[in-house]
Amino acid sequence: MAIQAVEVGKMYRLGERESYTALRDVLANLVRGALGRGRGASARAERPILWSLRNVSFNVEQGDTVGIIGRNGAGKSTLLKILAQITRPTEGHIELRGKVGSLLEVGTGFHPELTGRDNVYLCGAILGMTRTEIQKKFDEIVAFAEVERFIDTPVKRYSSGMYMRLAFAIAAHLEPEILLVDEVLAVGDVAFQKKCIGKMGDVSKQGRTVLFVSHNMGAVNSLCRRSIWIHEGKVVADGKSQSVVADYMQAMGSGSLVSTAKGNEPLFIERVVLRNARGEVTDQFDSGDDICLDIEYVANGRINRPNLWVQIANSIGQGVCIANTMFDGHSPDFLEGPGKATCVFRAPRLTPQAYAIWMGTRAADGVTLLSNSKDVAYFSVMGSLNDYGLMGPAADVFLSDFPWPIFPYEWHFPATGKPPVSVEMRAAATARKPD
Repeated sequence: MAIQAVEVGKMYRLGERESYTALRDVLANLVRGALGRGRGASARAERPILWSLRNVSFNVEQGDTVGIIGRNGAGKSTLLKILAQITRPTEGHIELRGKVGSLLEVGTGFHPELTGRDNVYLCGAILGMTRTEIQKKFDEIVAFAEVERFIDTPVKRYSSGMYMRLAFAIAAHLEPEILLVDEVLAVGDVAFQKKCIGKMGDVSKQGRTVLFVSHNMGAVNSLCRRSIWIHEGKVVADGKSQSVVADYMQAMGSGSLVSTAKGNEPLFIERVVLRNARGEVTDQFDSGDDICLDIEYVANGRINRPNLWVQIANSIGQGVCIANTMFDGHSPDFLEGPGKATCVFRAPRLTPQAYAIWMGTRAADGVTLLSNSKDVAYFSVMGSLNDYGLMGPAADVFLSDFPWPIFPYEWHFPATGKPPVSVEMRAAATARKPD
């Protein structure tokens, strides 16, 4: 057995940083207590607490590849930090059998003043490897990271992508018995993301243990035989990846048909329902499927020439495609009372992962808000590693100079004297969430 976690819990006090207390601080606190000035400790005790993890137990056999899934804030990264022994659990305990290599944050463990070469040796030494062992892997690490020209440059001058490539190359090539990876796909271009996934597959085939945190459900299904779903700090499900991922996405989808409390917004978005090309309500699509959004709204009075935008964002919050009447010039003449508008993204070639849909509305002047932008729906694109990266004709779209891919979409508004509007192709002007 490589990993054993028994009733692990991690508690934080809100508004307080986790820190290590020096001896002088301990002595100072003792003096304050003796003098009756313990108000600081009393204030600390009154701070609300948050259990990031509670009663988490599982075992991982040597050579297993296990996915850790769950929403943002579920406790996944906290669990990996405990396993990497970066932080201690508040309760429970863990047992690790073997050297642990981790990639939890970009550049974790790097010394910014040292060169890439020096940091390779430093990280190897931390993993308990000898200089000779590191030298045997050095050229392979540098080639994989694609930083040959900059290997003798201090890493403080590296871009975030270079940091990540070198950090992953070190963690994957210095042969730790246990490899912990937290959303390595969040940084880097499509080609390098696919390269990382392939390397993790090679690592698992060599009999080493991999724990992989990701929002990319396609990658989890393809790479991991087993997955653990964590929700609000507790293990919800633990089993075969396909089954656990399906249950997770179904639960995620059950909250995606959003209905919000009515406010005083001039144009209130009441509900958004996702449908496929067959008209079926769903939150799971294959890459290349039509994605249809039925937008149920209530207009408080007659609103002339309102502007609506709908944006699809990936699991790390980056916009991947957008439909916006301010950009395409196809605003409806007016909206009045309750009604339904429809936006259809035609066959978007999206990579397998979880997505969020943002939506907002503005007046005809393009400035005045009619409703605040908000997350209105969630869905996932299913697939395998063969689909990831979309090599082939779609790769030219993803690797082009456009901030977002170009996909055709359609607007369907209530009868206001206009037929359905089809926008064949367009590119967004900026790759950020509109206000």
